[in-house]
Amino acid sequence: MGDIHAHRREIAQDSREASIRDLARRQWGHLTRAQLLEVGLTEGGIDRRLRNGALVRRFQGVYALAPAREDPPALIAAAVLAGGPTAVASHASAAFLWGFVPQFAHPLEISLPTGDRRPRHVTTHRCPSLQPRDITRQHGVPTTTPARTTLDLAPRLSHKQLTRLVNDHLRSGYLKRAALQDVIERNPLHHGTTLLAPFADDTSNPTESPFEDDFKAFLARYGLPLPVFNFPFNGRRLDAFFPEHGVIVELDGWDFHKDRDAFRDDRERDTEHLKFGLVTVRITKDRLIETPDYEAQRLQEILEGRGPGCPPTETA
Repeated sequence: MGDIHAHRREIAQDSREASIRDLARRQWGHLTRAQLLEVGLTEGGIDRRLRNGALVRRFQGVYALAPAREDPPALIAAAVLAGGPTAVASHASAAFLWGFVPQFAHPLEISLPTGDRRPRHVTTHRCPSLQPRDITRQHGVPTTTPARTTLDLAPRLSHKQLTRLVNDHLRSGYLKRAALQDVIERNPLHHGTTLLAPFADDTSNPTESPFEDDFKAFLARYGLPLPVFNFPFNGRRLDAFFPEHGVIVELDGWDFHKDRDAFRDDRERDTEHLKFGLVTVRITKDRLIETPDYEAQRLQEILEGRGPGCPPTETA
């Protein structure tokens, strides 16, 4: 035990220690053997630090400063270092870094545009199609861009899950429709391309909820025109707006559980919109599921009865 304490005191006094810790800090507490040698440690010096617990082996040639971090970004950063100089976090690991998925899950995933290093317990994807424009950094870790991450993740998601991921992050600003179109055009044979193409081609506003996604699918099913979602008007946002007809559709998630103030506010808003010649149709989720034929026919008749008019201008 005395030898260990003496060695750790020696490490603390080492002139290279500040450089080692600064480099590790920028890599979530990790360093490669090559980096330690470049700083000036010898092979024997590295091995002594491993024996005395100052370094913890994470992967072959990749070490953590003690105490080794176990948080997900640190684990992902270590896997990227283990994959070599061209490795990037990708797929589910990249999705976690971007906040596209709520929970971190093993296995760690990386992609390699070149090389074939395959760290143990890491899922490694050989991706020659990965170009510099597909790579960025998130939380300091080399990572596939949001568009490329979405492309890679698309085959693993249900249509509903993919719809929400794309719309949520178009709204957050992480995803750009032009970037989606670019990554699709460059990867025509990727399994995610056909799944992602409809979202890249859709120029409508992003939806904000699964109910809005269901309403959009409902309109397509019955051949009804596509409204503008989340249209800013008169200090509010309209769930769905048919500007050529002057018709607003408000999507109410429940009928009987709103409080009295919310009920009054909704009716006040509907009345206020009448001043601009706009009518409001309220559709509940229950009715959309239980009587879709009736709801479609009624909405079609309302739109036809209104006819093309003079749409109001968009206002914040």
